[in-house]
Amino acid sequence: MKKILLFSLLLAVGFFTWAQPKPRSFIYKKIDTVTLKMKIYYPNNYKKDKIYPAIVLFFGGGWNSGTIDQFKNQAIHFAAKGMIAITPDYRVNKRQHTSPFESVKDGRSAIRYVRAHAHDLGVDPNRIVAGGGSAGGHVAAATDLTNIDEATDDLNISARPNALILFNPVFNNGPGEYGYDRIGERYAEISPYHNILKGAAPTLVFLGTKDHLISVQTAKDYQERMRSVGSRCDLFLYEGQGHGFFNFSKGKEYYEATLRQSDQFLKELGYMK
Repeated sequence: MKKILLFSLLLAVGFFTWAQPKPRSFIYKKIDTVTLKMKIYYPNNYKKDKIYPAIVLFFGGGWNSGTIDQFKNQAIHFAAKGMIAITPDYRVNKRQHTSPFESVKDGRSAIRYVRAHAHDLGVDPNRIVAGGGSAGGHVAAATDLTNIDEATDDLNISARPNALILFNPVFNNGPGEYGYDRIGERYAEISPYHNILKGAAPTLVFLGTKDHLISVQTAKDYQERMRSVGSRCDLFLYEGQGHGFFNFSKGKEYYEATLRQSDQFLKELGYMK
């Protein structure tokens, strides 16, 4: 009996591993000596003659570090829900000795790549979501709200996503806010909060009330400014939670809670059934 149960467990685990979408890897950008790749997770029932909404997820790490696999589990989740999920690399200080400006340039290049290659990738170019956590949330928001572009990019292709899902994002870089010490007087160029205009993409924001980097008031101010220009901005606050509370490595509760809200948001936009 024990052998049968053990075999059944191993079979189940093996099936789960097999059922997970296997990501494909693409080079999306070459700049100087740097080559940047993105991983693409396809739905299990992916068909080449169809197009799918896409979500592009940027890792966090203060523009200093981070891993392309931070949002691997979320990418698998969204792929299982019928989206094409993408996790791009981008330049950071510890690896390429760059500034937040290069991180944003790469984020906008990544959105442009997905849109320019939408036909080949199976992506609906009019349903591209950008998301990310912390500095990755900043990069995602900046793809929509700033004009920080690589000189080699084709500016005829829009870098703006159609919606945003932001996990404790750094979206205000002004005096007294996160990142100002690195960005300085150029903050108005790169700070999403300072570039909100009419037409800003509908946005979903998650934040813990005990986040030591982004205050609740900063998030509420961002929501108010978004709404003042007629854009949707849903803010979910998680009592007592700190920075990075949503990560899979922190446990299932908030990882799953933020995904449930993300699914609902995407369903309301018509990106998910």
